[in-house]
Amino acid sequence: MKIMMNQCRAEILRLLRNPYYVFWSLFMPILFYIIFTKVINLDVPDKKLWEAHYLMSMATFSVMGSAIMTMGIRIVQERAEGWTTFIRVTPLSRAVYFFAKMTGQTMIHLFSIVVIFLVGGLMNGISLPPYEWIMSGCWILLGSLPFLGLGTLVGTMKRVDTASGVSNVVYMLLAITGGMWMPMDILPKTVQTIGAWLPAYNFGNGAWEIIRGQSPEIKNILILAGYLLLFMVLSTYIRRKQEAV
Repeated sequence: MKIMMNQCRAEILRLLRNPYYVFWSLFMPILFYIIFTKVINLDVPDKKLWEAHYLMSMATFSVMGSAIMTMGIRIVQERAEGWTTFIRVTPLSRAVYFFAKMTGQTMIHLFSIVVIFLVGGLMNGISLPPYEWIMSGCWILLGSLPFLGLGTLVGTMKRVDTASGVSNVVYMLLAITGGMWMPMDILPKTVQTIGAWLPAYNFGNGAWEIIRGQSPEIKNILILAGYLLLFMVLSTYIRRKQEAV
């Protein structure tokens, strides 16, 4: 247990010092939020609802990027530097290694959510019932699990530059097709149809439903659970194939 706690603490400190995390998970979402709620004057019927809606979009965008890019790229980098080989001769088991990564990443996600929620509350005076703040935060934390699975799948790649390029492209495509940058209603019908079955939209939609006084749809939960299972099975299979070589 002491080894696990120390490893979790080390992972959290390393993540906070990671420039990828600072840029993609804090700077970019906050910048987008300022632009689309303060700089660009959008003609929306309910401005306060839009500001709350976009706050949830940027919180999910932040967490999704941290899960896919920060975690995936670091796994590849550590394997390339021989770290994962080194831990085999230490008391740190592989299970504890990955558990610490997942736990550390989840704590970082919680930190990102709190910071972005504070920005929305202080900048635009967003006032939601405590229940909606708590439930949307919990949904974003739990809904990030499939993207952590995707991060471990990215982590099976052999080169850091390849993992960085692929994760960037996947992250941007998911953000666009998931309606995180702009409402799904204004996207082309083809994008809407495809996006409805991708994890990003179902992730964001759960938070959007909560701030409207609803609950996440069963479809959102089932699709996210399916993607989590898919990504974990694929990453486990690929990793075992790599070790067998």
